[in-house]
Amino acid sequence: MIESPLTLPCGLTLKNRVAKAAMTENMADPIDGDPNERHFRLYERWSNGGAGLLITGNVMIDRRFLEQAGNVVLDARSNFGAFQEFARRAKSGGAKVIMQVSHPGRQSSLFVTRKPVAPSASAAVKMIASFAKPRALDADEIEARIRAFGIMAAQAEKAGFDGVQIHSAHGYLGSQFLSPLTNLRGDKWGGSLENRARFLLECIRAVRRETSPGFAVSVKLNSSDFQRGGFTHEESIEVARLLDAESIDLLEISGGNYESPALLLGVDDERAESTKAREAYFFKYAQGIRQAFKRPLMLTGGLRSASVMNEVLSNGAVDVIGLARPLAIDPDFPAELIAGDPSIVSPVKPVRFINKQFSAMAEAGYHGAQLERMGDGKEPDAHLSPFRATTHYLAAQLAGFVRLMRRPALSKQLVAETSRSDSRSIQDAAM
Repeated sequence: MIESPLTLPCGLTLKNRVAKAAMTENMADPIDGDPNERHFRLYERWSNGGAGLLITGNVMIDRRFLEQAGNVVLDARSNFGAFQEFARRAKSGGAKVIMQVSHPGRQSSLFVTRKPVAPSASAAVKMIASFAKPRALDADEIEARIRAFGIMAAQAEKAGFDGVQIHSAHGYLGSQFLSPLTNLRGDKWGGSLENRARFLLECIRAVRRETSPGFAVSVKLNSSDFQRGGFTHEESIEVARLLDAESIDLLEISGGNYESPALLLGVDDERAESTKAREAYFFKYAQGIRQAFKRPLMLTGGLRSASVMNEVLSNGAVDVIGLARPLAIDPDFPAELIAGDPSIVSPVKPVRFINKQFSAMAEAGYHGAQLERMGDGKEPDAHLSPFRATTHYLAAQLAGFVRLMRRPALSKQLVAETSRSDSRSIQDAAM
């Protein structure tokens, strides 16, 4: 089952059902945000590892608001040739490649943004005092960001990517619009679920307007935020119904955000009786979403063994298996799965520190270090110290911030609280 091809509604054919899910590479130069030789080597390695689909780490639509200092950015200032090479090298082993496009909203740390933006002036992200309280976007700024998603998708297609994935999960801007905890608006962008979903739906429509019919449009959606008062599973099912009506080509299901890191640590289900329930974090949620979404569905989160992957594929609830951390440790894991041995299990082991926030940072640091190794032409090191990797991760964030601040013009732009002229500047930057 896992080795069988899948043709998406747009006509794009994946050679098998294994997809590399997005992981932030954090390897771009903090100033220019272009992909570089480290990205090219990393994605060429993954392309030769057997996966049918590669989804890039999140590429930012606005260089003033980054998730991390090493994010890739695609706008009018970017080196377009670098993106063409990125697509070429990522597709060199036969994989199809989709660019994940994103805006962090309030999840832009103090290391890179002193005044983040969000649907509303909600509370700062509660994570080791490293985030500032955001200001609310005005209506013109929201419209400008929607246009920027479309323009960026057109550039991705021109560069040779096979599609884009609009990131509306894990607490990023699209997810913030969906959540009643972070979207407190009283206009057409907030309130009812229909209004809270409007930003995502308009981004999809903008991408469709700017790209060809054969270009894949995907969405990453939380099955739930796993936060009291946040985006619920029932709401996720209703949004999936809206996405089905929009005829998107692939919906990826995940869950959680920075404050509730289910995406990294799983859902609290220690008493789950079956291996499938323990391993596939969000499978039971995907089953509910399948009732509303009839198009190709991708499940990401916790999947480690061939037997479980084939089981969740065989009952029709899921069409594509998303793997992230397993491919940071073993980039050839897809080829091993496709070879057909049902006993194959990923060597990934959980990284745990004193609490959930530190554990999430340790997971990100440890696996991020593996991506860097492959970007440098080395093999992953499963024995790397999680403490050392996490320290390196935090040091890299600080170093990136220092580099940004040493460039005077950009420093003033990033440190100053953005004004309502934002709506014009983001549009101009994307043109």
